[in-house]
Amino acid sequence: MTLVLRFAAGSHKGLIREGNEDSGYAGPRLLAVADGMGGAAAGEVASSEVLGSIVRLDEDVPGADLLTLLGDAVQGANDRLRQMVEEDPQLEGMGCTLTAMLWTGQRMGLVHVGDSRAYLLRDGALVQITQDHTWVQRLVDEGRITPEEAETHPQRSLLMRALDGRGQVEPDLSIREVRAGDRYLICSDGLSGPVSHQTLQDTLGSFYAPEQTVQELIQLALRGGGPDNITCIVADVLDVGATDTMSGQFNDVPVVVGAVAETPPSSAAADRSIADTPAGRAAGLGRPPQGAFGPAEGYDGGYGAAPAGFGPAEGYGYGAGEPTVHGTEEFDDEQPPKRKGKALKLSLISLVTLGLLGGAGFFGYQWTQGQYYVGVDGDHVAVYQGLNQSLAGLSLSSVHTSYKDVELKYLPQDQRTHVTNTISASSFGDADATVKKLAEQAQFCHRVADARAAAANPSANQPAGAPAPGQPTAGQSGAPTAAAVAHAGFRTATSPSPSATGRAPAAAAPSATATPGTTAPTPSTAAPSQSAAAPATGPQGDLPGFTDEERQKADSCPKP
Repeated sequence: MTLVLRFAAGSHKGLIREGNEDSGYAGPRLLAVADGMGGAAAGEVASSEVLGSIVRLDEDVPGADLLTLLGDAVQGANDRLRQMVEEDPQLEGMGCTLTAMLWTGQRMGLVHVGDSRAYLLRDGALVQITQDHTWVQRLVDEGRITPEEAETHPQRSLLMRALDGRGQVEPDLSIREVRAGDRYLICSDGLSGPVSHQTLQDTLGSFYAPEQTVQELIQLALRGGGPDNITCIVADVLDVGATDTMSGQFNDVPVVVGAVAETPPSSAAADRSIADTPAGRAAGLGRPPQGAFGPAEGYDGGYGAAPAGFGPAEGYGYGAGEPTVHGTEEFDDEQPPKRKGKALKLSLISLVTLGLLGGAGFFGYQWTQGQYYVGVDGDHVAVYQGLNQSLAGLSLSSVHTSYKDVELKYLPQDQRTHVTNTISASSFGDADATVKKLAEQAQFCHRVADARAAAANPSANQPAGAPAPGQPTAGQSGAPTAAAVAHAGFRTATSPSPSATGRAPAAAAPSATATPGTTAPTPSTAAPSQSAAAPATGPQGDLPGFTDEERQKADSCPKP
């Protein structure tokens, strides 16, 4: 049995991003996707350099330990980023994720850092074989939120690990046994974010050719809004016998897509030691052989007759500006005509890009300073300025105003959860208005907490020297008060109310009894009068002095 890989790769900048910071590489032994981060801080440079550093793994090294090769290559790529930042401080803050697979012909070594993903489709079932290194995934692992809640969590893009040139990188390393018929997918979160797991499974199981599958996956991400750069690699494990007539259709020409195809990494361009290897055929990672980076030059149509010999999935057309998709099959050796002036155009684009990088960094920072959200600062509420995101472990926001009087412990559980997950705001005024509403609720719940505490321990509020509850006060001589008589249904119309003075006068008891010629109200008429005044003045339950509406509102306050 002879197992081979048939692979295809594609990349698209998406519908929101202005540029593509993803990079993808697919060769006969190495499959890798790096998702750059840093924006104006050169995320595309980071992803390009990382792939340029690990491309040597595509060489044939019989008997080499897969995990050692992958671990050393990733650490070398991280060291390369550190060296670049030391040489050019303007690159501080750049970084990228990396998910890569190294193939030996029988086994697949896997290295993973960040939130790009690798999937395996086997026997019709799709399984994610990497774990996201994100804050939200940690919350899921700890059982604090569900996987469904993680999909819409405001901090789902907060990375816990990345290649950023700082310290020792800690990648996940594993070995997987492969089978004929396996299909692997490696992708950036621009695909796994907007496209559900079930849709990925259905699509990977519905299309035969990797090229067609890649095209359809990218279209699904675009139809889902295309909020981020989209890069994916599909690779099939096929059993090809020595006498199989199709075995000659598979070649070892690497495929490079995304930022690495547009921005050749300096480390790979300068490295001549692998020039004669399969990986060396893409040593420039920007000067590929025909068909490696998309449609033939000068081709104005869609992908209906791409020179690599494959077309789009039936029913889908691709026009100018659509994703570049590349496969490993070549059936046409005719060289396409070169478009005149392309070299000059690329040079001008490079110069303009370099000129704009500095300005983009300044304006990008200015834009973040106009963003606000409400969050948690210790045990109280605060308004943050900036983006609720992290870049290579660095927070993109800071506390603008801290409200120490708005304590989390007095907020209802649902409001506390919203604040913990952060509440977005269109301006500081909007954020401040949100905090004021939270402050009103916190003050009310604080008052509720004090009332409940007083009701639970009434003796704590009794003045010094006062008689115990139920004992007669001075001047009463043990006689029942007017309020007590009223409860029995014998209060007269002229009887003074205890609430009028705050205490019961000594003469109240005689005046409360029925006098000759005066008709005392019956119990049936006195009782409603007492009941009507109770919500405002009488203690009820554990919240004396609260209205019925306030008691209902108090139900949402934290219980002691």
